Amino acid sequence: MGQKIKIAGWISVGVLAGALTTVSLQTLARGGMTPLPLEEIQQLSAVFGLIKTDYVEPVSDKKLITDAISGMVSSLDPHSQYFDKKSYKEFKEGTSGKFVGVGIEITMEDGLIKIVSPIEGSPAFRAGLKTGDLITKIDDTAVKGLSLNDAVKRMRGEPNTKVRLNILRKDESRSFPVTITREEIKTQSVKGKVIEPGYAWIRLSQFQERTVDDFVRKVEEIYKQDPKLKGLVLDLRNDPGGLLDAAVAISAAFLPPDVTVVSTNGQLAESKSTYKASPEFYAQRGSGDPLQRLPAALKKLPLVVLVNEGSASASEIVAGALQDHKRATIMGSQSFGKGSVQTVRPLGPDTALKLTTARYYTPSGKSIQAKGIVPDLMVDETAEGNLYAALGMREADLEKHLSSGQGTEVKNEALEKAREEARKRLEEEAKKPISERRLPEFGTDKDFQLQQALNQLKGQPVKISKTLTERKTEEKSEDSAGSDKKSDDKKPTDKK
Repeated sequence: MGQKIKIAGWISVGVLAGALTTVSLQTLARGGMTPLPLEEIQQLSAVFGLIKTDYVEPVSDKKLITDAISGMVSSLDPHSQYFDKKSYKEFKEGTSGKFVGVGIEITMEDGLIKIVSPIEGSPAFRAGLKTGDLITKIDDTAVKGLSLNDAVKRMRGEPNTKVRLNILRKDESRSFPVTITREEIKTQSVKGKVIEPGYAWIRLSQFQERTVDDFVRKVEEIYKQDPKLKGLVLDLRNDPGGLLDAAVAISAAFLPPDVTVVSTNGQLAESKSTYKASPEFYAQRGSGDPLQRLPAALKKLPLVVLVNEGSASASEIVAGALQDHKRATIMGSQSFGKGSVQTVRPLGPDTALKLTTARYYTPSGKSIQAKGIVPDLMVDETAEGNLYAALGMREADLEKHLSSGQGTEVKNEALEKAREEARKRLEEEAKKPISERRLPEFGTDKDFQLQQALNQLKGQPVKISKTLTERKTEEKSEDSAGSDKKSDDKKPTDKK
């Protein structure tokens, strides 16, 4: 019996080696690279065979091969990833702005799920759920102790299936159940309003397939409400990014035609490109240019862009382009620094590989990677200061992060000290009532950074941070100066 298991194991090894050979040949045909090293392939095959024959309990071929692929990809950088069937589906939902669920934006509060906002027209909206409602149970599962992700997964499901939520409505001092039928939800990545006569605020929470159309509709609404607009605040705080073509389009909405928005550089020829403020770089095939509907006045409208340490990738592309072309004043705190391009390569109908293929560069040739966008005006998140920003993670803090390619990384020794001080402040704040310790919601009259942005547009004094400074993670060297020029000359881009 044992001999049969060993034979079966080594047959599986043969299958694995054959699969790897196929990948190797495909790689050769694609990029002219040298074949994979035979000795390392033999070691991998040997480990595969030993696990199949000697491990304490049987392990499927599929699991071993999938885990080997995942390990190989995850060793590269924090953003390269192997998508199995489930994670690939979730990824596509995230970029499309569509999912099946009840239609609410949520957050955690005291271990319960708090509804930030029901999405207009969604099943939750029609069921009468309100901002501030607390969810205490999902079907028969108590929410207390669940993570936010676990709660989201339980509320999502297949179309036309039902989920029962127990709701606690504090302002009415009552608790009640509601049964909601799941359906496809289209998320809103764009919010906006006229803050006061002459001044408007538009917030992008993510760059999705529908973001550009939603942005155009929101601008049209604002101009209809106030045709004599004097200034606009574009809010990209905590925007993690998304689709590159959406970022190029939002930049093009404010920039002159055909100027450079962003460039990329990588090994592949397709990774060495320049994206410009032109429809051919952002308009979806057959759908025309949605920016044609925008008021002409938008091109000259005074503009402030808000960013913080949660602004990453596509939002950094927009901020960097508008900053380099001197089209907007960038305010807030230094952005995340995710300046790398990920390309998704399908491996089959249900699986794919998300691989880092290039670095992003602003129009002036500066790498965003592990550096981020440094605001023109540093502004704290509250009137009391930037109390907890040091606790936020940036690209440069991630293990195995890609360097910018434009300098030698240096250790930021002051950062850990700042984090320790922020942790102590957070512990003290946690003892206060929730209403006193929670940061104000973006877009409200208590939003300190937004108020400073409005002051900037009006030509009034702005309260500049006394504590925020540029967080430098790299220093230039003579060798890196040559690297800068090389990257700039090649005018690197991406397909996503």
